[in-house]
Amino acid sequence: MRGVVRRLLVLAALALLAPGAAAAQSGSGLYAENCLRCHGPGGSGTPRGPRLRGVGAISADLYLRTGYMPLRSPGDQPTRRRSPFNPQQIDALVAYVASLGKGDPVPRPHPERGSLPVGLRLFTEHCAGCHQVLGEGGYVTGARVPPLEHATATQIAEAVRVGPYLMPRFPKTQITDRELDSLIAYVEWAKHPDDRGGWAIGHIGPVPEGLVAWLLAGTALVAVCVVIGKRNEA
Repeated sequence: MRGVVRRLLVLAALALLAPGAAAAQSGSGLYAENCLRCHGPGGSGTPRGPRLRGVGAISADLYLRTGYMPLRSPGDQPTRRRSPFNPQQIDALVAYVASLGKGDPVPRPHPERGSLPVGLRLFTEHCAGCHQVLGEGGYVTGARVPPLEHATATQIAEAVRVGPYLMPRFPKTQITDRELDSLIAYVEWAKHPDDRGGWAIGHIGPVPEGLVAWLLAGTALVAVCVVIGKRNEA
């Protein structure tokens, strides 16, 4: 009787593991076809691409679902685009990369539990210098900073922990999971902010907005001066 129960338990465990194992196996074929040239066999890395052993599902999920990978050229900056892989292929590739070594899983953030004031403070301290206060993106030395309007809550959490391209990574010792929920809540709010009492002009930032204000004010002042001058001539 014990032997029968033991065999049933083994079969149940294999049934639970089978989907993940099958995904990793199918992902290995996709990896060989699309990734091996740059990242090497088994994610060992090459001069054209970094090592993938130990990066975990979190990194693979971020780069693949945003279309950051694969790159057209190893020297290109990863930019958001439509992925050449369908969701099932992405799942398989993520499972394969995760199987190469220990690494963090895909995060499961809960922005609904976050605080907007806390999120604003964290975003201002850590992110606004590059992404601007409403996440519109911009330019820094050697890189284009992407806007965050299309980033999902999961992708924001992944980017904070992974630090894609030139972006620094923020471990839990710097931004806790609870703080991360607040930061994501703020980014989600910033996608559709309340522009009460002002003209948003695309949320392009305080400096450009100030220049536009001065341009409009200067134009109005010149027009007033012209009108006054003509009256004096008359």
